[in-house]
Amino acid sequence: MLVTTTNTLQGREIADYKGIVTGEAILGANIFKDLFAGIRDIVGGRSAAYEEELGKAREIALHELQQRAAHLGANAVIGVDLDYETVGQSGSMLMVSATGTAVVVR
Repeated sequence: MLVTTTNTLQGREIADYKGIVTGEAILGANIFKDLFAGIRDIVGGRSAAYEEELGKAREIALHELQQRAAHLGANAVIGVDLDYETVGQSGSMLMVSATGTAVVVR
């Protein structure tokens, strides 16, 4: 399955539009990751734990997007947009959503 943020695929012709597809993932961070991220906020640096969770959420959202496109008979998804949000009362959960247009390309 081809997945791209562009609206066209160079050298490929879009034969059919199947519609908009989405994929979502919401992951919670545990108390230890929150604690270490708080320390990073004070002393500076990157939070590997949160970066790992962000990567997992992005992979899940893109995988769901591709599954839904395949279910519609598409072999590509174009114009993909990834959005990131924190949710929950204390912002302790991370949501990643992926949206694009499922197409058949030749």
